[in-house]
Amino acid sequence: MIPSRSRNDIPRAPKKEIFGWAMFDFANQAYTLLIITVIFPVLFTTVIAGDPQDDYRLGNLLWSISLSISYFLVVLTGPVLGAIIDFKASKKKFLFYSYVITVISSTALYFVEPGFILLGVVLLVISNYAYSIGEAIIAAFLPNLGPPRDLGKISGFGWSIGYIGGLVSAGFVIVFLGEPTAENFERIRWVGPFAALFFFLAAIPTFLWLREPGISQKLPKGESYLRMGFDRLGKTISEIGQFKDLSIFLISVFFEMAAIYIVIAFTFIYGDQVVNWDEDVRILMFLIVQITAAAGALLFGFVQDKFGALRTNIFILFLWFIGVLGIFGVDYITVWLNTWLGTDFEMQYVFLFIGLIAGMSLGSSQSASRTLVGLFTPEEKSAEFYGFWGVFYKLAGIFGIIGLGILQTQFGLKNSILFCAVLFLLAIFTCFFVNQKRGEESADAYNKEPLKTE
Repeated sequence: MIPSRSRNDIPRAPKKEIFGWAMFDFANQAYTLLIITVIFPVLFTTVIAGDPQDDYRLGNLLWSISLSISYFLVVLTGPVLGAIIDFKASKKKFLFYSYVITVISSTALYFVEPGFILLGVVLLVISNYAYSIGEAIIAAFLPNLGPPRDLGKISGFGWSIGYIGGLVSAGFVIVFLGEPTAENFERIRWVGPFAALFFFLAAIPTFLWLREPGISQKLPKGESYLRMGFDRLGKTISEIGQFKDLSIFLISVFFEMAAIYIVIAFTFIYGDQVVNWDEDVRILMFLIVQITAAAGALLFGFVQDKFGALRTNIFILFLWFIGVLGIFGVDYITVWLNTWLGTDFEMQYVFLFIGLIAGMSLGSSQSASRTLVGLFTPEEKSAEFYGFWGVFYKLAGIFGIIGLGILQTQFGLKNSILFCAVLFLLAIFTCFFVNQKRGEESADAYNKEPLKTE
């Protein structure tokens, strides 16, 4: 057995390579914002599948089911695919595959017209599955971009530039394509092709400048990659006791991301259906969330490296909890402010201020999560461990979105949002059982067998 090099010995990657890595975050935010968060969810739930007579509850439920199916496919394939990628040292190749599939399926969303529910569901499942696999793979490059003391800053930079990408792409759509309404359908249906084009062009620096880490290993005679992947996965599961803090943290990630996926998938639906905001307020909310998310990711990236990623993560989770309570109680807060100050604020504008908290928390929490997984991950198992991270992410998405989808059919969207607050509290509680220093030491102590190169 040859001991792995200490991760403190990993040199910081050149600035051009880090920038190339971050550009994938910049590029894929067009898909996240336009297709999953701001435009297409409203279009799907209210125009393509929705019925105003039932408060769009059927459309909301179908949206939840579609996303959950794609996340379930990630759960089924993510860890094994990660094990194969680590063995073959083929992160860039599989990242490219996921990128191409996302681009093609997003482009095809143009053909989803009102009533074409099945086609919309199928394309959403395919595109979100491919995007989600790519999200895990690009994260797996992080441990090789620098020593642990720099990972918070690097991860934060990626998330920050990602939200700038979201701001640019969604801003263009809002200005030039307009509202996701039935009356504007012939223009807004181009949102899929535009998201695809933006993703396609902006991710080119990633494939030009990001290097493939690791050394490809030789497949034993008579062995298949699928069987090898399952064998490596089984070995990792048998060794899970060596990574106690990573295991516990992934449970916290489950609760955290279940709540965040609800926020991502339903915030703009909530604004339309509960807050009843005007179009200009919806645009302002988008701008506020994107700007504060970018600032929060960058700022807390430095905070993570200074005060510890775990402590930073717990603080951000608490901010999330406060923000969700604000979302639920925005009507009560509006009445209280108007009574106390003698003003006549509209609820939709008070909702914008709550967006400041949510935006600041959004980028920073995902950045801190990605950093902690990197700190707890042995260098040679990055794709596999980030595959597990992706599994917990998507299991959380299934649990959170389906849970909220079912709850809102019974209690309405407003009351069901309290489910998020409970999930964030559970995430905070679980983090108290994680020891960052011990988790980093476990990753450093992991030994690997000598590698056979092809």
